[in-house]
Amino acid sequence: MTKSEAKDILTSMTKGESLLRHARSVELVMEAYGKHFGEDAEEWAVTGMLHDADYEAYPEEHPNRIVKMLRDMGEEKIAHAISAHYTKWNVPYETKLDKALLACDELTGFIIACCQVRPEGVVGLTPKSVKKKLKQKSFAAKVERDEIQTGVDLLEVDLTEHIQFIINVLNEHKEELKIG
Repeated sequence: MTKSEAKDILTSMTKGESLLRHARSVELVMEAYGKHFGEDAEEWAVTGMLHDADYEAYPEEHPNRIVKMLRDMGEEKIAHAISAHYTKWNVPYETKLDKALLACDELTGFIIACCQVRPEGVVGLTPKSVKKKLKQKSFAAKVERDEIQTGVDLLEVDLTEHIQFIINVLNEHKEELKIG
């Protein structure tokens, strides 16, 4: 599946600016990680883009709608990763793609939240600052910190380096994402 095809699916189900920005930011981070790990960067980007595609239109069925659609299209690897992007769904983590999506989803959203409360946005944001905010349970209270840690553990990356990787990607696209 191409990014263009994926974008058509995303925009057919998602209209909200915030969720579209989340999809785009996770897409960019996943694409960068795909390149970093020597994987299919477009496949990784599509996975990031579509992981919450059905959330706005079908919140009670998320992620089953998008997973079924992808499976019907023969995109099993992407479908499986999306079906596993929340640990409480009890889906096994079989590939690096599965683990990376879990590791990037919540944390990317959290880092965007950090950017939104800083006058300079992502510019100058450090892992130390993000980690400090992670300890504040009242900040971005809906972000599940245990999901972030499980993702980091499964992907076998250092939390500080992982945060810096995401910051770097977001910084490259700060104008588009309106965070800098």
